[in-house]
Amino acid sequence: MASIVYLLDAKARPLIHRDYKGDVPTSLVDSFPLLLIRNSSSSSNMTTNLSESECPPVIYHNGHSYSFLIHNDIYVLAISKSDINVFNVLVYLNSLVEVLTHHFKELNEISIKDNNSIIYELLDEMMDFGIPQVTDDNILKEYITQQSFTFEKLMSSVSASATSTHKKIKQGKQDRRAPPTTLTNQISWRPQGIMYKKNEAYLDVIESIDMLINSRGQILTSEIYGNIRLKSYLSGMPELQLGLNDKFINSGLNSIRGLTASSQTAAAPTTVDSKKSVEVEDVKFHQCVKLSKFEADKVISFVPPDGVCDLITYRVHSDVLKPLFLIDYKFKNHSNTRLEIMVKIKANFKNKVSANKVEVQIPVPADIDSPKFHYQKGKLKYMPSDNYIRWKFHKIEGGKEYVMVAELMLLSIINEQELMNFRKVPINVKFEMQGFVTSGLQVRYLKINEPKLNYPSYPYVRYITKSGDHYDIRSGRYGTGL
Repeated sequence: MASIVYLLDAKARPLIHRDYKGDVPTSLVDSFPLLLIRNSSSSSNMTTNLSESECPPVIYHNGHSYSFLIHNDIYVLAISKSDINVFNVLVYLNSLVEVLTHHFKELNEISIKDNNSIIYELLDEMMDFGIPQVTDDNILKEYITQQSFTFEKLMSSVSASATSTHKKIKQGKQDRRAPPTTLTNQISWRPQGIMYKKNEAYLDVIESIDMLINSRGQILTSEIYGNIRLKSYLSGMPELQLGLNDKFINSGLNSIRGLTASSQTAAAPTTVDSKKSVEVEDVKFHQCVKLSKFEADKVISFVPPDGVCDLITYRVHSDVLKPLFLIDYKFKNHSNTRLEIMVKIKANFKNKVSANKVEVQIPVPADIDSPKFHYQKGKLKYMPSDNYIRWKFHKIEGGKEYVMVAELMLLSIINEQELMNFRKVPINVKFEMQGFVTSGLQVRYLKINEPKLNYPSYPYVRYITKSGDHYDIRSGRYGTGL
């Protein structure tokens, strides 16, 4: 596994590191910026931000592997000898980013410099001799006693320490000897003794859609990224049972036959309904799910961690989805000095359903002046830094359509090719819809049972469909008139 783990700044300069095995020279990190430039597909140099360059996440050089992730212009790098499983290293680095983000709210150069002692402690607990040990943030919080640095936390900790010193001295030796119960329990993700006045569980089925649609409304590519997220506020050690519709139960059963017990991730896609050409892929279960019981009884049974967790994640590929929004885009060029752009948006779903927080990003040429808008509904704003017009709606009901016309003055006479270039950028749509999901997943029941406390509980289920990062619609051919 990993020999050395580094946190580097945007120019790949070391901020903090931990050497686990001593079999790799620490000076190898000096060659990492040059390796980034050599393996990058875009031009970059040492005076620019290296994180803007496109580079594969694993680089091999002189018998060593450089595995890295980029988060907020911070490089999280592991250097090892080349005969390792780099996928496991990347999974660990991703877990490290999640843990540090949870501790510091935001992982950046400032938070790293202000909390280096906590980071060293986390690096020591999360990995031993290059082998990952504990990567669950809920477990780490039980015996990582330090807190992230802020002035308010510092002052409160000083005042609190003055009143609790005697109590700590009295019982400190016994407490230091006892490891956290989550490390010795069979259920390591949930501590004992959790109590709530009101016991509630919230289940959110969230699906994000990435789609590319051509100017005629035909879908070129479409994928759904699903996440069943559980927010558990339950006392004791409850056991929950989740029932889904047969389509997803069968796909999950077929998926776990190719799983390893450690990763619990599906290896191959599964066609769950050949008539509808819907494929469920990359199914992943949280470690709390009892896979043996799921395979035997077709029941998703688990003891949940306290708080928020991603219970199941999956990906759906479908050839039968319909576009949720239809965009008609036209423009007219007036002697390369003035443009008129017409955009019509239509909600292509039932009138009983509505979309919230709708935002349409309409690309325009650079350096335009005096934009004038004519529209029926929503709010329009020209975003000069990003070269697009933002059309926002608080709510759009199904079946409704709205038209916007923009008049744009060009600061200079531009040629035909420049007009063609801005038309190549697709229109991006952002939205959020509640009450249904497009994949057809259904939660049939969520049962909660705590045999010792036997308390009443209140489960809630919510469905959310929203746009992904790339819900794009290509505009029509250049030269289309209004």
